[in-house]
Amino acid sequence: MDYINRDMEKLMSDLVREYSCILLTGPRQVGKTTMFRHADAAREAVSLDDFQERDLARNDPELFLSSHRVPILIDEVQYAPELFSYIKIAIDNGAAPGSFFLTGSQSFRLMKLAQESLAGRIAVLNLMPLSQGEIYGDRSICEPFRIENAYSNGFPRSLHDVDAIEIYKRMWVGGLPAYVSGKHSNRNIFFSSYLQTYVSRDIAQDLALRDGSGFVDFIRAAACRVGCELNVHSIALDVGVSDDTASRWLGLLEKSQVIFYLHPFSNNLLKRTVKRPKLYFFDTGLVAYLTRYSSPDILMNGSINGEILENHVVSEIRKSYLNSGEEPLMYYFRDKDGKEIDLILEYDGKLHPIEIKKSSNPTQDMVRNFNVLEKTGAQIGMGAVICLKNKASMLSRNVAIVPVSAL
Repeated sequence: MDYINRDMEKLMSDLVREYSCILLTGPRQVGKTTMFRHADAAREAVSLDDFQERDLARNDPELFLSSHRVPILIDEVQYAPELFSYIKIAIDNGAAPGSFFLTGSQSFRLMKLAQESLAGRIAVLNLMPLSQGEIYGDRSICEPFRIENAYSNGFPRSLHDVDAIEIYKRMWVGGLPAYVSGKHSNRNIFFSSYLQTYVSRDIAQDLALRDGSGFVDFIRAAACRVGCELNVHSIALDVGVSDDTASRWLGLLEKSQVIFYLHPFSNNLLKRTVKRPKLYFFDTGLVAYLTRYSSPDILMNGSINGEILENHVVSEIRKSYLNSGEEPLMYYFRDKDGKEIDLILEYDGKLHPIEIKKSSNPTQDMVRNFNVLEKTGAQIGMGAVICLKNKASMLSRNVAIVPVSAL
């Protein structure tokens, strides 16, 4: 089983020379520990999933650190927040660059701990499931997605002649390394085990759940709504919980990076925009499993075929920024008259409208709502239709056609 190189590696190798501590956050089983070990196989590694190590780290963090040699990799560091103060002391006492590699699967909590204890002393990176570029493409450039690049040079990682069924196969497989790499071949058992591990380790202790099956049903109800405006009440009704419980559970899914939101774009000149965010999952393979699509062909023709394609595109673009150490400025637009733009990227001081279509023949009608952004008073950059056409081209002077495979 070969290691799959990650786009983030170059950024991390630069930061190792500058920071004594690097914290790598991200969902469970996206390859955080593997990437660190690939960078430095000789360093000692300690996992706080080990209850003995966890107890020592929590009850006597000074002894824990003195019991292990530096440089060190500490996995699942969120289980022992007491360590952060002692890592700070070690850094202030002159710990060498790259002394501490930390991983954790509760991003919000860890970033708060890092900001409180290690502000200015730590580099924080956020690793997501494998991108399609990492799995299938040419890694000759690893940079945030820009429409101009995707059109002007074909985005070197783009694979031409990638048809619709191949795109849906990629979504159906997803980006979790243990399954993509072939380490685990039985898809149903892999995703079932993934959910059981996630619920038992990351959720049960927060919710005091006796039976995690109800929470898995809740995740499934959320997966049926990818690419849609968030309706907490509707999800709550599906699983028979209160709206307050549903909101709290969604918060846990977001904190553990199973889901993320795309918030609506608005400014003072746009008065009639909707206020609810749209819901997405970080891994489309998990969505396909939860929604019980048994093959890529069935997924391509299923009831969520357009929504999961949108989820795929939005998450791939998001990964391209996170892998470069940047937080993307991403929104969607919908007003109360029904005018909608699937995605708006903001970069270089301009708004870039994007439509995502399950089509290989995009038309001008698909971008008719782009002109609504002229009312914002902002500069409008090149727009795009991201679709199933297998070659980049131009729809008009200011709108590119970008293949999904070019992301």
